[in-house]
Order: sequence, then structure tokens, then C-alpha cells
Amino acid sequence: MKREALSKLTTVEEVLELVAEFDREAHGFYVELIPQVSKSIRYIVEDLALTRLEHIRKISALAKSDDMRDHLKDAIMRPEADRKFSDAVQTPELMENPDDQGVLQFALARVQLAIEEYADLAANTPPGPFHEVFSYLANEESKHKSDLEALYYEIVHSGGV
Repeated sequence: MKREALSKLTTVEEVLELVAEFDREAHGFYVELIPQVSKSIRYIVEDLALTRLEHIRKISALAKSDDMRDHLKDAIMRPEADRKFSDAVQTPELMENPDDQGVLQFALARVQLAIEEYADLAANTPPGPFHEVFSYLANEESKHKSDLEALYYEIVHSGGV
């Protein structure tokens, strides 16, 4: 029972490393995807790539801050979505020459994973800078999801794929 409880714990440092790796991989993926997508959705893929860089900068700044350096080894609950999020760090598979609908479906799935991970992390960290950053990231991902869903609806229901 104690082992099971311990396996549900992780450190702030491990979480920040995983989140940064997720965003680094996603940034590279979206940058490579930009020339492959149609002009009608290119801007959203560019925005997703830029957002990943912003997340990496925020996480790096947080980890390096004087206030937080002493808390990197603090234990926190491992998020429920952690395994799926960890799996998503692996370079994703997307068909060669994907259509807009496929790209948007893929992006929506990754954004949903990020929302779940960040929301779980925010729920399992005490008030303070870590909680604020994870809440901010969950909120940002929710905005991206809304934008992606609106674009997806527009593309699918306009008859264009």
C-alpha cells in the first residue's frame, strides 16, 4: 500500500522536465509541419509552434528562479494523465502530406492531453508559482482548443478537407 502511494508521487523537477520535453518535441513537430499544411491553417500551426516556445521559456524561468530552486525536489502527486502525456513526448506519427482535417484532429488530441496534464498539476500543487504556471498553461491550452475546434468546424462544415 505504501509503495502504491509512493508511486503516485513525483518531484516538481521531474514534472518540469517532462513538460519542457513535451513542448520541445511539439515545437519541432509543428515547425516541420508548417510547410506541409495548406495556407488556410498555416497560421494556426505557426501559432502552436510559437506557443510551445513560450511555454518552454516560462518553465525554464520558473525552474531557475531563486524562489523555486529550493522546491524542485518537492514531492507532488503524479497527474492522472501523466502516462499519456509521457507517451506524447515521443515523436508523433502523422501521415505524409496530411490534409487540414487530419492536422487539426491531431493537434486537438495533443492539446487535450496538455489540458488534462496541466489541470491535474495545478490541482495537485499548493498555491504559489508552480500552481499559477500550471493553471496558466491549462488555461492557454483551453484557448487553443477552442480556436482549433472553431477552425475544425469551419473546415469540415465548409466541405473542404
